[in-house]
Amino acid sequence: QVHVVESGGGLVRPGESLTLSCTASGNTFSINAIDWYRQASGEQRELVAAIGNGGVATNYGDSVRGRFTISWDNAKNTVYLQMTNLKPEDTGVYYCGAHTRWDDFWGQGTQVTVSS
Repeated sequence: QVHVVESGGGLVRPGESLTLSCTASGNTFSINAIDWYRQASGEQRELVAAIGNGGVATNYGDSVRGRFTISWDNAKNTVYLQMTNLKPEDTGVYYCGAHTRWDDFWGQGTQVTVSS
């Protein structure tokens, strides 16, 4: 079993930055990849960014590429999502998912609101 907890959400103004954290516990050695998805009110969940174990490979959604950076701190079992130049359309609940060979584990989400 793997347990993930997101943190770092909040209210920011357009153009500002925010960093989200996803901390994993339990059988963390079994995690192959971790990703961030977001869901705006009334919208489908969409991929924001993904990273392979050790940070070897990364992938970004088209709407955030060049503004967001995902990174993995193995020592802390934590994946970070650095978000810069935030826009109102980045508003939503951000979910962290940890993926093993056999299962997927999701956190409860953290709210990000970008508004002036």
